[in-house]
Amino acid sequence: MSKADLLAKLKSIIEPYVQNKEAFSLISEETDFINDLKINSANLIDVALDVEDEFDIMIENDDMDKMLTVKSSLEVIEQKLAEK
Repeated sequence: MSKADLLAKLKSIIEPYVQNKEAFSLISEETDFINDLKINSANLIDVALDVEDEFDIMIENDDMDKMLTVKSSLEVIEQKLAEK
């Protein structure tokens, strides 16, 4: 799966939780889920669970703690997909 495909899927997963729609329209790898998109910490857990379902992977708590930006989330997803 290409990075563009991964990003497109990740965007569709996080969109329902985004509070700052303007920042979402400008999303990049540097986008921070909490500071830029205003996703609260409880919803970050929902994002991680949705990622698990979408990609059929398991995300441990340590990895979940890293998933605070688009880039770090993509890295975790790519790592988990490579381990499958």
